[in-house]
Amino acid sequence: MKRKRLYLANPYGFSAQQRDGPLAELVEALTAAGAEIWEPFARNNQIDRTKAGWAYRIGQADLRDVRDADGLFAVVNGCPPDEGVMVELGLAIAWEKPVFLFRDDFRRCTDSEDYPLNLMLFTGLPEAGWKAYWYRSVAEIADPDKALACWLCSRHE
Repeated sequence: MKRKRLYLANPYGFSAQQRDGPLAELVEALTAAGAEIWEPFARNNQIDRTKAGWAYRIGQADLRDVRDADGLFAVVNGCPPDEGVMVELGLAIAWEKPVFLFRDDFRRCTDSEDYPLNLMLFTGLPEAGWKAYWYRSVAEIADPDKALACWLCSRHE
């Protein structure tokens, strides 16, 4: 069975410490779970930043990857979460891609009693059972009862 392509929307690539720490740990756990990881900093940031238009080219490459990926795993740490991650998440929701949310940040950033973040971030998840798509630790990625494991084992469309 062909491995599903999972876009890893994250803000960790801006810092060497986060690339070598939490980002590497997430990539390893998601790969071990059976996904082909499309990590935007590794895929699309090798552009010469001395040439005009570099930012546009990176943004367009990331947009194409979100569109062409089979699903999206978004790191939604922070209050509010990273703006780029939010755009990528919005695109995935609009394109009706399976989305999975990761937050190991304990702060609540919401007015909702049900959701720990702005309710719009959860519009790509099912109303009932949305917590199966919500990950609070890297260890939960391997949980066979969570939505990612179920999705990765289902037939590739």
